[in-house]
Amino acid sequence: MAEQGHESEIRKLAEIIKGIKFAMLTTMEEDGCLHSRPMATQEVEFDGDLWFFTRVDAPKVSEAKQHHEVNVSFADTEHNKYVSACGTATLVRDRAKIEELWKAPYKTFFPEGLDDPAIALLKISIHRAEYWDSPGSGLGRMFNFAKAYLAKDPSKLGDHAKLDLA
Repeated sequence: MAEQGHESEIRKLAEIIKGIKFAMLTTMEEDGCLHSRPMATQEVEFDGDLWFFTRVDAPKVSEAKQHHEVNVSFADTEHNKYVSACGTATLVRDRAKIEELWKAPYKTFFPEGLDDPAIALLKISIHRAEYWDSPGSGLGRMFNFAKAYLAKDPSKLGDHAKLDLA
């Protein structure tokens, strides 16, 4: 039964982040300062792992090697969906996986394309996430806001949950 709950949580998270083109990846620098940067998301079905193209010599790679725990956040303000996900980062240099996820625009960052010696993937295995989802039109969200305000109950704004994917 726990397996069904786990799969259900992955499906819910996949539904919320689907179509969000960019995420913010946060790593910890050597001095303990948190560093976030935008990353292009991959158009693959979320199965518990997120994939990002990177250069092997990028600061995020050395930061993730030193502190494996990272955070990835998503925001879709148009549809009022937000996710903060915590996971473990691993550098992957698997040519088949790189080819599977490759898109022509990435050549901007990797001038030699798939043959660029610095190309790699950062795999983030998500083990915990939190989401806020207030579906519906702008008018519907305004109605929910009014209900929450009058009832003094923020839970009426939409769905919010913490998910344990580990």
